[in-house]
Amino acid sequence: QVQLVESGGGLVQAGGSLRLSCAASGRTSSIVTMGWFRQAPGKEREFVAAITWIGGRSYYADSVKDRFTISRDNAQNMVYLQMDSLKPEDTAVYYCAVRIYSAFGRRSEDYNYWGQGTQVTVSS
Repeated sequence: QVQLVESGGGLVQAGGSLRLSCAASGRTSSIVTMGWFRQAPGKEREFVAAITWIGGRSYYADSVKDRFTISRDNAQNMVYLQMDSLKPEDTAVYYCAVRIYSAFGRRSEDYNYWGQGTQVTVSS
């Protein structure tokens, strides 16, 4: 089992920045990919970004590319999401997730463990 705890959400004005953090514990040796997803009210959960634990290859949704940056600290079992140039449509609950199988995935069902989420609200 892998436990995940997100932090760093909050309220920010459009154009501002936030940095989300996700702390992993438990069987962290099983982590292959860590990702961020988000879910806005009335919408399905969607992929935001992911990073491979070994190698640090990153992937982004088109909607956040060039605005968000995912990074990891393997020694601290942490993953981060730096969000810049935030827009009101970025408002959502952001979830950290872990995939323990090889190969990258963009679907929610590709991930095995989830955090409880952190709210990000961007005001216009």
